[in-house]
Amino acid sequence: MERHEIETFLTLAEELHFRRTADRLGLAQGRVSQIVKKLERQIGASLFDRTSRHVALTPIGRQLRDGLLPAQQQIQRALDQARTAARGFAGPIRVGFSGSWSGEAVIAAADLFRGRHPDAEVHIREVQLNDPLGPMRVDEVDLQLTEFPIREPDIAVGPVVFAEPRGLMVPARHPFAARASVSVEDLAETTLIPMAGAAIPQYWLDALYPRSTPSGQPVPHGPGVTYWQEAVSLVGSGKGVSPAAVRAARYYSHPGVVMVPFHDAPTIDYGLLWPAARETARVRAFAELVRQAADRQR
Repeated sequence: MERHEIETFLTLAEELHFRRTADRLGLAQGRVSQIVKKLERQIGASLFDRTSRHVALTPIGRQLRDGLLPAQQQIQRALDQARTAARGFAGPIRVGFSGSWSGEAVIAAADLFRGRHPDAEVHIREVQLNDPLGPMRVDEVDLQLTEFPIREPDIAVGPVVFAEPRGLMVPARHPFAARASVSVEDLAETTLIPMAGAAIPQYWLDALYPRSTPSGQPVPHGPGVTYWQEAVSLVGSGKGVSPAAVRAARYYSHPGVVMVPFHDAPTIDYGLLWPAARETARVRAFAELVRQAADRQR
């Protein structure tokens, strides 16, 4: 049997109507009848009982349908998988995030991605801020949602996905803890606890942990931390203060830490990054779903 003969037989077995079968396959109705008659001659038995008003499978027709259908479905799955691979969706996609609120958008996007591509694998991991670009550069992450700014020749930068108001984590007994808000100029009166790591771009550190206020006053820095949770603990112990997204207070609570919003600081912007040399249709599709998921969470 030729493939077009199998397809015609199975379509008619489903529709039980010659005109609908012809329309569905893009054939003339007479051509469908010719193909069915040829198959019946090859098999030596009728496959359909048909009148001017009624079409039904014969017992032999049902047997043939039940035998052919699983194989035809397997062939279709193989073709779909090949088309998916050709579009760049084959294989797993590895997605990184920094911060629990970024992780929520990535997880929601992964659910949408799996819904559209049921055979796709999505692996999600947290990327530590002490080496924000390392996993991408060693081919462990295909796409990442993290804090901007990022300006690297080997890293493609997408648009801002969401922007978070900036706040200052201060010890509960610090004078700033009783304020409704603080100013960037107030940083000159504190000791800032920054992230530390040789792999962190200096411009990124300067944007999030400034060395001076807008008026030029120096901002004292204490010892750097490797992980963000360390900063929370040090602030809670009264060792200094640390800037963060205001939303962080909902995810990393500490009895000795108060989050005070800035009234004059720029937002902390979060966006998508991926290795410029490894951009694929899969990466572009997932990036779009991250943006959609973030919009829904606002």
